[in-house]
Amino acid sequence: MGKFKVVITDSDYGSHEIEEEVLSSIGADLVKFQCKTEDDIIRCCSDADGLLNQYAPITRRVIENLQRARIIVRYGVGVDNIDIKAATERGIFVANVIYDITDVADHTLSLILSLSRKIIWADRNVKENGWDWKSVQPISRLKDKTVGIIGFGRIGRKVAQRLKGFEVKILSYDPYVPEEIFKEYGVEKVDFETLIKESDIITVHTPLTDETRHMIGEKELRSMKHDAILINVSRGGIIDEKALYKALKERWISGAGLDVLEVEPPSKDNPLLRLDNVIITPHMAWYSNKSLDEIRRKAAEEVARALSGQIPMNLVNRDVLKKLNL
Repeated sequence: MGKFKVVITDSDYGSHEIEEEVLSSIGADLVKFQCKTEDDIIRCCSDADGLLNQYAPITRRVIENLQRARIIVRYGVGVDNIDIKAATERGIFVANVIYDITDVADHTLSLILSLSRKIIWADRNVKENGWDWKSVQPISRLKDKTVGIIGFGRIGRKVAQRLKGFEVKILSYDPYVPEEIFKEYGVEKVDFETLIKESDIITVHTPLTDETRHMIGEKELRSMKHDAILINVSRGGIIDEKALYKALKERWISGAGLDVLEVEPPSKDNPLLRLDNVIITPHMAWYSNKSLDEIRRKAAEEVARALSGQIPMNLVNRDVLKKLNL
């Protein structure tokens, strides 16, 4: 039996040799589960020293039942499924994985181009024995359009860099980023309402918080241009899905590219799945062979760091340091 018990609460990565390699260096035993509910996590993790988590809900109730946990690490950047406040109160580190987000930016551009050039619909036409460019009319030229980026952090900036080559005008809304950063990237800082009304393409790159939940709802969708395209590779809860369905169904906007949904995976009766003007991918914007290995290694290294008496490199709840007198 190892010095420590580390539990993977849930994971769709398949193998976990990378985590085992990293954690064996500190004498930790790695145990893998596929927890879905609070009760699942409590049953499997109550005696764990560290948790590696992908999607399972780490709620206050879960945290209050963790008897030995020193650290919870989320595979990825977002931590909206973890009760940060509860973990801090219990003196538990919460860390995320800051990885190379190139793939997310690339996926964003892929959705923009697929929708703008109607690639999927053209492909479908040909495979159904058509060969008619007029079947995908109209297509607008991307050059000289206005692209609005909501959230100008690492991913938003990568997207802006890639868009430059398409000769578009770039707007961005992010009240937490200083003016000089926008200028450095050649992006015009605007308020939220201006971005919504003036953009031909809107792409979302902000974390899901109480402030951003449903920040795009019926009012915002009605304010967009009738031929606007909306992209979301951040978190599903940022867009009110019921309002989005109505907007796409009634053609308030032209189309949407979604890598995230409010409930993942979606139920079979999610009406968005029946629309012909939306592209949906299965929360894969982060993925490439390299990113998969990087995320797993960095997550395990954070657990090893904490269980070795060190402070995690990507500590989310920095207030916990006061709680632990560090």
